[in-house]
Amino acid sequence: MVLGLGSGTTASFAVLRIGELLLSGELNDVRGIPTSEATARLARENGIPLVGLDDAHPDLTIDGADEISPELDLIKGRGGALLREKIVAAAGEGLVVIVDGSKMVDTLGEGPLPVEVDRFGYGATLKALASLGCEPGLRLLQSEPHPFVTDGGNYTADCLFPSIPDPAALETEIRSIPGALECGLFVGLTRAVVVAREGGVETLEAGSP
Repeated sequence: MVLGLGSGTTASFAVLRIGELLLSGELNDVRGIPTSEATARLARENGIPLVGLDDAHPDLTIDGADEISPELDLIKGRGGALLREKIVAAAGEGLVVIVDGSKMVDTLGEGPLPVEVDRFGYGATLKALASLGCEPGLRLLQSEPHPFVTDGGNYTADCLFPSIPDPAALETEIRSIPGALECGLFVGLTRAVVVAREGGVETLEAGSP
């Protein structure tokens, strides 16, 4: 099968485990579509054959999340790879999210919503995002006061909303802004969420009561 390979700390554990299972022979004939350059490097280092979206589509994508609502809608992208993560997740047959219990929230928006923006005219884009009721801030590198640049060569705006009660509506509004390439709201893409808690592991499936 073809697996979409997510980005970030949690997703990296899945990549490492897939590599181990391929090496042991417990898995075979598995190829990966990475969602970031960092994930691609990790996959190659661990023996996972890679393929591009032009040649295959993922049967399943495994990734982490920053926030998850009771409806299994997500906020992703605080690690800086939301555009590629969303392209891969939307191209596949379903998204399985692995998180710890701290990522489960009653309403999305407890932290910033990342929006990947074009570098050209980004100031105007941030003003347009602010008109939606948020406080947008350009993400900077931790090591120096320069903008963080994604693998696609874009900037990221971290947008603080009081809350996001209607993720689908907000996603549509953000997408209507010229210069806003994609936002970190993943609505209707999740097939299941695997949640690690102190008492054990719980699996939540889309459509379940």
